[in-house]
Amino acid sequence: MIKPVVNKILTGKVKRMGNPDAKDRMERPWESGIFKAKADGEQWIGLEGFTSDEIADKKVHGGPEKAVFAYPSKHYAHWREYLKIDDIGIGAMGENLSVANIDEGSVCIGDTYRFGDSIIQVSQPRRPCWKPARRFRVMDFALRIQSSGLTGWYYRVLQEGYVKAGMEMELIERRYPEWTVAACNEIMYVKKRDLDLAEQLASCPLLAPNWKKSLNKRLQGRQSSDAKRVYGPNKA
Repeated sequence: MIKPVVNKILTGKVKRMGNPDAKDRMERPWESGIFKAKADGEQWIGLEGFTSDEIADKKVHGGPEKAVFAYPSKHYAHWREYLKIDDIGIGAMGENLSVANIDEGSVCIGDTYRFGDSIIQVSQPRRPCWKPARRFRVMDFALRIQSSGLTGWYYRVLQEGYVKAGMEMELIERRYPEWTVAACNEIMYVKKRDLDLAEQLASCPLLAPNWKKSLNKRLQGRQSSDAKRVYGPNKA
């Protein structure tokens, strides 16, 4: 069996960009940690991610449940063709791990991997926000990401340690093979009216609390709009 491989580790500092006098909302001031660069040599993964990485908006990004963001490198061929943007490539989504031999259809909630000295566990699919849209000036980019299913996913860190690019990830436990990242995305974005599936997914013990909260709101008939997340300040 071919093991997942981390092609690159990517980290970055928060950048502040934009023109306060701009009339176009897409050109107004904003800040983000989405701009990542390849990190060479050994890197330390702590409980909230790489020590060399920064998060701009800690209310919605980062934290123990979203410590490390992984994205399959193969997806960028799709985005280059679909968006007709030649320079969209590894790091464009703000990922920390660019991975190969693994994707949303083969990764499950709770999957636990040994990666270098660390142990990391899949916690949730990524729910895309408005910042990739601002970066590439594609207003509905977040909607395109989630509808495509090419979202990537997050890991929580169970054991801190040193890691480096080129290492394989060894799957050491899979408790919920039914809950692939692809299945979770389908329930969240496609099968919104299937409350039985929402209830089943919400009961998965290793699903991140934020996803459980969204699903439980749906079950209670209190589902809120995603407009703030997907459009943010890009749209009036």
